[in-house]
Amino acid sequence: MPNKTYDALRQVIEGRRTVRRYTDAPVPEDDVRRILDAARYAPSSGNEQPWKFLVVRDRKRMDELRDAAVRVTLDYCRTKLGMTAEQIEEQRRTHTEYIAGCLSAPVLVAILVDKQAKWARYSRHDGALAAANLMLAARALGYGTIYGTDGIPETAVREVFSIPERYEFVILTPVGIPESWPEPPERKDLESFLVYERFE
Repeated sequence: MPNKTYDALRQVIEGRRTVRRYTDAPVPEDDVRRILDAARYAPSSGNEQPWKFLVVRDRKRMDELRDAAVRVTLDYCRTKLGMTAEQIEEQRRTHTEYIAGCLSAPVLVAILVDKQAKWARYSRHDGALAAANLMLAARALGYGTIYGTDGIPETAVREVFSIPERYEFVILTPVGIPESWPEPPERKDLESFLVYERFE
């Protein structure tokens, strides 16, 4: 049976994309607030709503984040992965390009959760649910996002934005108008995910 509400929601879900490059078109404050208002309506354990949404528009801060992210990443490549100088230089080039694309958006949002919440062991799940709401609301308003967990290292995010230890980092997402919308990726058939009643 046709259902306009479901059809509209399905269109937004199917239209969401991971966007890695943005135009410099501004995102009005009203739109940012609408997106974050949708995020706060996500379900949470015990209805604790343990979120903090860190909103960044300052281009100087974003440049600081770019530099810190590249430094942290290359330190890791050098000390933990034992990359050669040539490999590190290639990593510098590709990672700088990736970060510059993400930070080309006019707005960044970090989703954090309170580690002191009563049901803190579930808070990371709560944060992921808020992120899903945020990303869908952004798409409904015509903006792209990305579920960024470690492409821009948490260490760099914490350092640049002085995030207190109390808050656990969940994701960092740009919000902006994409330079272009990526083509839809292939999706596995629904049947490949389904198990009824029990595993045999």
